[in-house]
Amino acid sequence: WRWLRGAARAAGAGAGVSMRGKTVIITGANSGLGRAAAAELLRMRARVIMGCRDRARAERAAREIRAELGERGEAEGEGGELVVRELDLASLRSVRAFCHRVLQEEPRLDVLINNAGVFQCPYMKTEDGFEMQFGVNHLGHFLLTNLLLGLLKNSAPSRIVVVSSKLYKYGEINFEDLNSEISYNKSFCYSRSKLANILFARELARRLEGTGVTVNSLHPGIVRTNLGRYVNIPLLAKPLFNLVSWAFFKTPLEGAQTSIYLASSPDVEGVSGKYFGDCKEEELLPKAMDDLVARKLWDISEVMVGLLK
Repeated sequence: WRWLRGAARAAGAGAGVSMRGKTVIITGANSGLGRAAAAELLRMRARVIMGCRDRARAERAAREIRAELGERGEAEGEGGELVVRELDLASLRSVRAFCHRVLQEEPRLDVLINNAGVFQCPYMKTEDGFEMQFGVNHLGHFLLTNLLLGLLKNSAPSRIVVVSSKLYKYGEINFEDLNSEISYNKSFCYSRSKLANILFARELARRLEGTGVTVNSLHPGIVRTNLGRYVNIPLLAKPLFNLVSWAFFKTPLEGAQTSIYLASSPDVEGVSGKYFGDCKEEELLPKAMDDLVARKLWDISEVMVGLLK
């Protein structure tokens, strides 16, 4: 099983593709899926901007990526570049500051990968008073994407990649309690934020028709990352869990393949509004294709993040 997965990984979603001359923003790029995607896109000669909450951790990750690729003769050079920028998706102020700097400094933006996320955390709120999972996973990325849309359109053909999860299936968009102030279940709220990701991508794709900007969502599968840091596993069960995760969970690089594919592959040039897993288009449940809910969620999100008063 491990050998087969290694063979599949060796093929690589970005094999033979050059991203030279293209600029990519990846949120949450200092660890897990984002870090793996950043390394691969750098290897493909892209200019990769790592948007991360913890600058020190991001700088350390960037040094490690450069060292890893340098050992294989694939470090920065011939167009590839790795840049760290501070971005806290739990703060609309930070999102606005990040976007302001990007718009000031970057002449183009070819790919935006909305990757960062919070998974099943205890009830807490963002700087702006939003429930953390909905605030970071959906609202922070909603504002980020909207503020960068002009640059993406000017750089067309360009792409937006939204990392969701198969767990969207267990979520519902409850417009009466989007902020979970009436009731809170950490698992349900994560699933709701991931359903919101898909609905957002769907509505955005509709709005971007004819602009040359595509947007697609994906699920990476079950991946060994630090996303599950809030999940409590009994001490006695940890050895078994670690063995099972090693045997059956994807590595971050394996999990990042669909993000890399949607960001770079000529196979999906012009494809928009779709949902992918393992680099293939997949079907969605009807609730993730409800255009009325998607438009209502968009309208409410605009007000929540201050795009509309």
